[in-house]
Amino acid sequence: MRLDHRSRVPDELRGAVVALGNFDGFHLGHQAVVREAVEWAKSEGRPAIVATFDPHPVRHFAPHVPPFRLTTLDQREELFAAAGADAMLVFHFDRELATTTAADFVATLLADRIGAAGVVTGEDFTFGKGRAGNRDTLVTLGAAHGISARAVPPVIESGLVVSSSRIRDALKAGDCETATRLMTRPFAIRAEVQHGDKRGRTIGFPTANMALGNYLRPRFGIYAVRGRVLDSGEELTGAANLGIRPQFDPPLELLEPYFFDFSGDLYGREVEVSLISFLRPEARFASLDELVEQMARDCDQARGILG
Repeated sequence: MRLDHRSRVPDELRGAVVALGNFDGFHLGHQAVVREAVEWAKSEGRPAIVATFDPHPVRHFAPHVPPFRLTTLDQREELFAAAGADAMLVFHFDRELATTTAADFVATLLADRIGAAGVVTGEDFTFGKGRAGNRDTLVTLGAAHGISARAVPPVIESGLVVSSSRIRDALKAGDCETATRLMTRPFAIRAEVQHGDKRGRTIGFPTANMALGNYLRPRFGIYAVRGRVLDSGEELTGAANLGIRPQFDPPLELLEPYFFDFSGDLYGREVEVSLISFLRPEARFASLDELVEQMARDCDQARGILG
């Protein structure tokens, strides 16, 4: 179930324990916060709600920054449900929410509109106008409204804190393996397959054209990928070009997976493509024949990696 912070939470979900954060990427640290909330809720026979912000507050305060999202709302909703949440609540971040004081955030939103009994955050969580609220503020303000608050410490992996920025840095370097380890699953782009110029079909490698939307741009290049067709659940493997296709004009940011041993029609269907391993950077070739030869080698390498 998806809830909206601008509406009163239904009676059956009031008195919930709420995990509160951005949770973009839903990595090991985020999972620890949600796990604490779910276990606390279960121990008291309460619902568990995971609250996230969309758009990300950064998008409101700095709209010029390049795309950086690791997950869409739909992906987060599925991840939260799999982690045991009864519902996802979306804080729609706009000017009104940005100017809500910490005190009003607790009194009006958490207490009155959501009816929270408990709130779990990471230790570094901030909230309210000017980011004036923190874990200690939440404990103090929450107590006045019968809301208990807990904070979960960061998760350390390989001597470093697990964070969304660390995952973004790994993906921008083409390090899929680190991103997968920190998120406990590969970074995945979900989009509807669009009609393209169909050049891939003419050279024997028909690809599914997918827009990158608000997702972070990982390192441009060729990847070994796994795909999942959402409406059928069909699992696919392949090689994908992620980038601007330097061999062709005009330059256009796309994810173009070529799925092995697949001949179905994907146009207009949603596909989720997981980046398993970076194979090589994008390159421009002297001829189309050279490109085709390299693509065949890429596919062989991807098949080897994907088993």
